[in-house]
Parts: sequence; C-alpha cells; structure tokens
Amino acid sequence: MTSSSPRGSAPRSVRLGAGSGFSGDRIDPAEKLARHADLDYLIFECLGERTVAAGNARRLENPDEGYDPLLAARMRAVLPHTLASGTTVITNAGAANPLAAAELVSGIASRSADRPVRIAAVTGDAVLEQVRRHDPVVWETGKRLSEHEDVLVSANAYIGAEAVLPALELDADVVVTGRLADPSLYVAPLAHHFGWDLADHETIGAATAVGHLLECAGQLTGGYYADPVTKPVKGMADLGFPFADVRADGSATFGKLDGSGGILTERTCAEQLLYEVGDPTTYLTPDVTADFGNVSFGSVGPDRVAITGATGRPRPRELKVTLGFRGGWLGEGQISYAGPRAYPRARFAAEIVTERLVDVHGGFTEDAVSVEYIGAGAAFRGLDTDEDAHEVRVRVTARARTREEADLVGWEVESLYTNGPAGGGGARRSSIEVLAIRSCTLPRELVPTRVHLTEVSK
Repeated sequence: MTSSSPRGSAPRSVRLGAGSGFSGDRIDPAEKLARHADLDYLIFECLGERTVAAGNARRLENPDEGYDPLLAARMRAVLPHTLASGTTVITNAGAANPLAAAELVSGIASRSADRPVRIAAVTGDAVLEQVRRHDPVVWETGKRLSEHEDVLVSANAYIGAEAVLPALELDADVVVTGRLADPSLYVAPLAHHFGWDLADHETIGAATAVGHLLECAGQLTGGYYADPVTKPVKGMADLGFPFADVRADGSATFGKLDGSGGILTERTCAEQLLYEVGDPTTYLTPDVTADFGNVSFGSVGPDRVAITGATGRPRPRELKVTLGFRGGWLGEGQISYAGPRAYPRARFAAEIVTERLVDVHGGFTEDAVSVEYIGAGAAFRGLDTDEDAHEVRVRVTARARTREEADLVGWEVESLYTNGPAGGGGARRSSIEVLAIRSCTLPRELVPTRVHLTEVSK
C-alpha cells in the first residue's frame, strides 16, 4: 500500500488503479495491477448508456440477471490479491442489478479469503417510478415523458460519490454499484481517504480530472492513441493499465507498471482529458462542474506524468437519467462477396433481401430496413463508396415488432447461399430485443441511495 496510515487519518498519498475502461475490457492487466501495483483501490468502470440498456434488457428476461457479464471472471482474477493486500475494489458492474451482483461477488469472495469479507451494494440509481411521477422533458424529443407512446421500462440516474461514501465508511472490501458516474468511482475513495468535503468544488474538480483520466484504463496508456505510422506504441499486446498517486490537494502523478506495454506521456494524457468532453471548462458530473481549462501535464520520469490545474464549481442541481424504452426487435444478417464485381453482387443481394422482407413477408417497410456495405465504405455512410472493392460484406438490419419477424431478416440473408447472387459466403444471423435509449434529468432529491452490506466468511 502507498501509506500505512489508518483510515480516518490523512495519508500522504493514495494509489488508485484502473481495472477496466468498459464492459468488455481485458482482465489480465487488472490482475497484474492487483498483484504488483501496491494499490489502495482498484476501480472497474464497466458502464455506458448502451451497457446499462443491455443490463436492463437481460433483467427483463431474468430478474436474477442484469449485472456485467464479466463480473465473475474479473472478481475471480483479482480478489485473491486484493483481499490479501487490503486493496478495496469499487465497480459499477452491478449495472441494472447491484444486489444480484453483490451476491455473486459474495460467493466468489467466500472462496477467496480466509477472513470475513464485506461486500457492499449501492442501490438507488433505478428511478423508474420517480421518472414516471415527475414526468420530465425527454432531451431527444423535447416532449414530456407522458407524451410518448413507447413503453418506458427502465430509468437509471447517474449517481455520484456521496452514494459510495457510506459503503467505504463501513470498511467494505468490495463496493458494487449501478449507474455510478465514471469519475465518481474515483472521487469517492479519494474523498473518503482524505476526508474531503464534497462541497469543496476546487478539490473535487481536481479529483474528477484524475477519475476522468483513469476511467478508460488502457486509453491513457496508449490504447486509443496508438497509430502505427504517426504515433507508434510498443507492447500493445501487453498494454499496461494506469494507476495514479493522488495527494491531499487533488494533484496526482499517473503511472503504469514497469515493463508493461504501452506508453504514458503528456500527449496520451491530453488526448484522454478531452475524450467525451464537449466544453473542458464545464464538464458536468453528479459531484461537480469540473473545469479542465487550465490543466497542465508534466513528465516526471519514464511513463510518469503529473497533473495540476484542474478545478471546479458547484455541482448541477439535477442528475442525468438514462431512459430505456421498448423498441421492438432488431433482426440482422450478414454475408460476404469477394472477387470481380463484389460490390454490384453485394448490392444485388441487399435488393433481393429488402424486396422479400417488404413484399413477400410483409410487416416491414423499406424505411425499416438498413443496409451497409462493409469494405466498400460503410464507415463513411455512403459519402465515399468504393465500387471497385474486391471484398464486400453485406449487413442487413431491420426493426421488427416481434422476435419471429426479426428472425426473418437473418433467414433471408442466409437463403442467398443458393438463391443468388453468385459467390456469397460466411453468412451470420441474429435477433435481439431493442431498448431505445433517451435521456432526461431529475432533481437529485428524488434519487435517494442506500447501502446494503453483506459479510461473508470462508
């Protein structure tokens, strides 16, 4: 650990490690941090609006599901090390079901330690009933919630650090939350360790900058930065995730394990600082309106970068809420064409599928069917199509009212094998229920949170 000071005192610095940057992130870099980085806290950031929606969709099918699919694998990898070293794990991998996630972690913890282990679940971000009663304006439509015909099935507020502090005050070894905001995962342990007042906007703003830089894990150490021509990065297959040594004033130094792949420089930090930030002087979080406008980075050694200058202003009065509406089903089918005239054959294939969905099966309109030509410029949305491409993969998707209708999309694409055009191969098909994602805000007093503590022993 970076300090032997007891909790409640003010240690000279606290070391936070980034265990993941998104739901599907790698696990081995987190295990290496847990084993070798001498951490006080290991943080797993696993949620985005898409993954919250996916969690809610899973919970609608099975009330015992809804947490992050990799939660068990992550905990099995790191808990033997974190419990032995006294490192506290904090994660929002509870997603749409923090209580079930905590139960899962409890079972793993009981097999990983020879002492009692405290698992805390933080609930309260699920605000479906509050949203229905409050009837807020939906951002994307400008209409009141009650004016929408779509069925609202989930609503998750972005809760902040104050929701986690009670769990840390109970000496939890693992804290599992739902839609805790990304930087708040890091602000909470810092405020707990240093005894910060959450109304100290300048310091909380500085801590938010630290959290924002760490929250995407490998992006800070060259992952999203790397380009083999203009910005080469070595050791990408063994990319090391970052950690930060944070001091009582909120200033920090970032680093990664010696010998791990990737790089950590002023440039990787500057890119990550601006990631998903519209106005660097007004970055809204549940904890603070952070101001990154005067941030400075300075190298203090190989793969060691110091940050100063972040500050903040009072937090927003309302919390952002992610709304999930039932959006029917999405059917998908893919098939590839290669060789001479690959693109014309791919277009012909898409035309056949579209015509059959609309005219033969019914229930579909042409507007409901979407086609992409991967390999011929799909990423450019038709602005730059390579009609001479030698390999094209057709992706046909269509929204449907039922799963049975959605299954027709992949079926029709697969039927192209023998029904033309020539040379199709590698067909794939799928159908998924869709939750349409929209947003609103809710007064924070309508979002009470609660900590549920479980103690388990071997």
